[in-house]
Formats: sequence, C-alpha cells, structure tokens
Amino acid sequence: MSSLHTMGQQQDRRSWAEPYKIKVVEPLRTTTREEREAAIADAGYNTFLLPSKDVYIDLLTDSGTNAMSDRQWAGMMLGDEAYAGSGNYYRLEDTIRRFYGYRHVVPTHQGRGAENLLSQSLISPGHHVPGNMYFTTTRFHQEKAGATFHDIIVDEAHDPTLDAPFKGNVDLAKLAALIDEVGAERIPYVCVAATVNMAGGQPISMANMRAVRELTQRHGIAIYLDATRAVENALFIREREEGYGSTSLADILLEFCSYSDGCTMSGKKDPLTNIGGWLATNDEALFEEARNLVVVYEGLHTYGGMAGRDMEAMAIGITESVELAYMKSRVGQVRYLGELLDQWGIPFVRPVGGHGIFLDARGFYPHLDQEQFPAQTLAAQLYLEAGVRAMERGIVSAGRDAATGENHHPSLELVRLTIPRRVYTQAHMDVVAESVKACYDDREAARGLRMTYEPKYLRFFQARFEPLG
Repeated sequence: MSSLHTMGQQQDRRSWAEPYKIKVVEPLRTTTREEREAAIADAGYNTFLLPSKDVYIDLLTDSGTNAMSDRQWAGMMLGDEAYAGSGNYYRLEDTIRRFYGYRHVVPTHQGRGAENLLSQSLISPGHHVPGNMYFTTTRFHQEKAGATFHDIIVDEAHDPTLDAPFKGNVDLAKLAALIDEVGAERIPYVCVAATVNMAGGQPISMANMRAVRELTQRHGIAIYLDATRAVENALFIREREEGYGSTSLADILLEFCSYSDGCTMSGKKDPLTNIGGWLATNDEALFEEARNLVVVYEGLHTYGGMAGRDMEAMAIGITESVELAYMKSRVGQVRYLGELLDQWGIPFVRPVGGHGIFLDARGFYPHLDQEQFPAQTLAAQLYLEAGVRAMERGIVSAGRDAATGENHHPSLELVRLTIPRRVYTQAHMDVVAESVKACYDDREAARGLRMTYEPKYLRFFQARFEPLG
C-alpha cells in the first residue's frame, strides 16, 4: 500500500518533455574567464556589442533566434521570389486573416517597420498615445512622429514582488482620465501590448481587453495591438481566466484580436521565424496609406522587406504557434528556470512571464544608485560568470526625457533572461540558474558602471560603459 502511494505521488510530479526531437545541432563554444573579461571590456560592458562567437548561452533576446521546424524549412524551398505578387504573400495574408482576424495585411522586414508605418500614418504632432507600459522602439516611433506617450498600465505591474495573474492590464481609470484631460480627438489610438515585455512578460486578461474596447468605442478611439507575443498571452488566459480552460489557443487569439482595430507584429517571436513582420488593420484608409508608405520604407506591398521564402516560413510558423503542446513547452521552460531561481531566493519579477525571467537588479544591488546602472552591471557580471548573455531593461533602456534631457527613472530595473523558442534544453537552464546564483552570492562586490558613450537614439543598443572604482 505504501509503495503504491509513493508511486502515485511520483506520478503527480511527473515532468513534461518538449513536443519535438532534435534533428540538427549547432556546436557551442565555451570560453575562459580571462577570455570573457577581455571580450566584455572590448564590448564596453554592453552585451549587445559582444560577438556571438564569444557567447555560450545566448539569452539576449527571443527575437529572430527561434529554431524553425522541418515543415518551415521545407516551406523555405517553396519561396516565390517574384518582385510583385509573390504567392507566399497571399498564403501569409490568408493565414493572418484566419488566425488573427484582420482584413488587411502590409508585410514589413520586422516589427519596428510596422511600428514606423503605424506611427507615420496615424500620429500628428501634439497627439497622445496611451499604452500599457512603454516598449523601446514603439515609444521611439510614436515620439518621433510627434506624440507624447502615457503609461496606463495597472500599478501592480511596477511591483516586481507582487504575484498577480494579469499585471499587463490597462488601468481603465488612467485611460479615462487621459481622455478627459487631452480630448479623444488628440488620441489617435491606444497601444495595447499582449504579455507586456518591460513588465516581465506579464499578460493582459480577456475581460480587461474587452473593457478597454468598450471604453474606447464610446469615444471613437482605435486600439492597435502589439501582438508580438499574443499567443503566449492566449495561454495565460486559458490557464488563469474563468471560462477559457478548455478553449483552443486559436479561438482565444481570435477573440482577443477582435477587440482591436489592427496590430503590429514582429514575426521573429510568436510566428517562429528569424526575420519579418507585418502591420494588419481593418481600417481601409490606414491600409491604403500604409501600403503606399511601405514602398518608400520597406519594399513593394507584397513583400515589404521579406523574401518569399521568409513569408512562407512565417505562415507555417503561425499555424505551429497555436498548438497547445508547443506553447505549454515554450512557457514551461521559462517556468522551469523560474522555479530553480525561486528555490534560492533570487529576486525576479513575479509571476513568471511568457518569454523570459526578469531579474530584479535592485534586489541584487541595493547599494547601487540607479545612475550607476545596476541592471547593466548585472548583465555584464552574468556574462563574466559563465558566458551567458542577457539584456538590460532599466534606466539605460528607458532613455532620456525629450524635453528635459534627464534620464527616465523607471520603477523597474531589470535584467531579462530571454528564452529563444525551441533552441535550448533544460540542462542549459540549469547552467543559467547556477550562474545567476553565483552572481547573487557575490552581489556585495558589485561597484556599478559609468556610461562613456551614448548614442542619440535607442542608446541601449550601442552605449558603452566602464567599471566604477
């Protein structure tokens, strides 16, 4: 009896496995501490400037770093590279209509190309664009077009220790107050992100999305999604929101998108490709403007900066992305890393998000002032420890106030450990977790950085630093 009881307990704790097997491998190079010290110094203590050959486990981003499936690679051989009217474009268009529900599609080379088209088409100087927390390139395009960005995310999103199910939700009171303050006519659209990146990959609920739609409809304001990780968001809705526990991801995604007028998409995330994106809309006037502008900024409106083979791979990737077993394994690997860190008391954003673990650099280095770039410091230390490349998401990424020139001081000072899709194994996550723990154990020795070079735009990509003290 006891033996059977024990067996039952073990079955309750049985692990899941990735719903795929490995067919092709890419060798990884390990380096010595001395080699990493030289590499990070040459890179100005900016992980973006490290050559990939010097990186062991690359968690800089999940953008374009996906492993494509055998079906996608087979689809690449069906690339129609006609300059105009590629058959792959029409297959991509049909797939987006089927899974996302929008009528019109303008392809772009990646997500920020779509952000540029949307901003150029809808924003005029003096406009205001509210959103559930900023994203770097999105806010840049909005501000460059003349708008002021307003953060309308719920307050819970700014507390990394709070374990709440939908920290990506829009605060309806904040949105209503902004409409009353500036007038609906000066708000071209509300920008809503699914699984909010800068908040730690936190989802927005279906109920909140529906409520945002009801509020904006009363004022004639459009909603445009950043749908980059909307399928990940659909999984959280399925798991956490009443009434969706047995609904397919495809059906959840379609309903979620129905509460918006269109979206920008980086095909380098959910759609499982290495390049590409799109702007989708139900607005005829915007579609006409955008497909005219895309010729200026990207390429003809039937390829928009992508090869035909990339559009084919993306259409297949969209279909694969809504498979429940795949998405459970994708988010499950992120959760596995979070569980390892949690057992050691490592400070990171709770709950675990969809695409990565966001380490709380303030929790690591409470002795460092934010102007000493604690998150940038932690990213550099993690690379020095084990060759693991991560990304700063704090004061460096936040940039400067356009009017005053002073640094923005975000409440969250984070290092993002972003998990590429279908690339690494659980053993890699073990190595990452142990490396993070080593940095945490040595946290009192950190002295911070000073910035020695600051680019004019999106400084986190190319800024350079040197150690203090």
